[in-house]
Amino acid sequence: MEFILMMFRRCLVLTLLLLPSFVAMRGQWDVQFSDYTALKSFYNPAVSGTDGLLNVNGVYSMQMVGYDGAPATMYIGADLPVYFLSPRHGAGLNFLTDNIGMFSTTKIGVQYAYNIKLGKKGRLAVGVQGGIMTEKIDPSDVELEDGSDPAFPSSQQDGNTLDLGAGLYFYHPKVWVGMSAQHLLAPTITIGETNEVELSRMYYLMGGCNIKLKNSFITIQPSFLVQTDLDTWREDVQCKVAYDYEGRKFYGGLGYSPNTSVTFLVGGEFHGIKLGYNYQMYTSGIGMINGSHELVLGYQTDLDLFKKGRNKHKSVRWL
Repeated sequence: MEFILMMFRRCLVLTLLLLPSFVAMRGQWDVQFSDYTALKSFYNPAVSGTDGLLNVNGVYSMQMVGYDGAPATMYIGADLPVYFLSPRHGAGLNFLTDNIGMFSTTKIGVQYAYNIKLGKKGRLAVGVQGGIMTEKIDPSDVELEDGSDPAFPSSQQDGNTLDLGAGLYFYHPKVWVGMSAQHLLAPTITIGETNEVELSRMYYLMGGCNIKLKNSFITIQPSFLVQTDLDTWREDVQCKVAYDYEGRKFYGGLGYSPNTSVTFLVGGEFHGIKLGYNYQMYTSGIGMINGSHELVLGYQTDLDLFKKGRNKHKSVRWL
């Protein structure tokens, strides 16, 4: 375990040193959420069920606020361990809808993960995801100077394709790291007779750790996410400061993406219900005012009905 922690620290330092050299970024079909640590299974199917809990997460994101046709994204996902098979199996289900102007994307995915115990508290998992991805063009609200332009459809059109993903994930209470790939088939979606959307394979590397201060209720949670199609790159680093006392949990944090944005994060958890708000302020191009607002709502609970002593209770006669 010490060797794994040492290698993770080296990888994290190397990533931070290389961040200034990653300057290319482009608009892409894959959504980039501000608080990626709250949505690990969105990026990596191997995360599903690894922590032994039922996790339900919902996100609504409004990007580039103030612009007509600006992106708006909604995501709902759930994952849990499949205890009736064994704690080694996990499953997940997710739904995504993303709207940008007259274009919209809908994705429904099913995840499966298999994990094994590694050390006293660690787990190593491999996961796969399969789903259907649909692209739609709706020009009803778009006014064109030349309505006969064949490049634009005159009515709503859509197309769909099979979409696959896979990933590896290591989890420990003190450190976590994972790598994954989406759009493994690099599919092309045909929309109507004249329009096509080509999806590039996307690769993700993400990791983080939990540094608990001595004699304190404070935990420092640095993390990173690197996303690439091997042609262009986006990198994000983030650090949260979390407070946990008698079930009351609060956090605040900052995120940074070189040449792209600075993100402010705040949230809390009470009785398994999580609520967070993030504001992404763009540092170039769009400007600081027209940023992105993101609302995160989650729920987490233990569903292991087979755990020893789970349903024990005291008789009122002996209280």
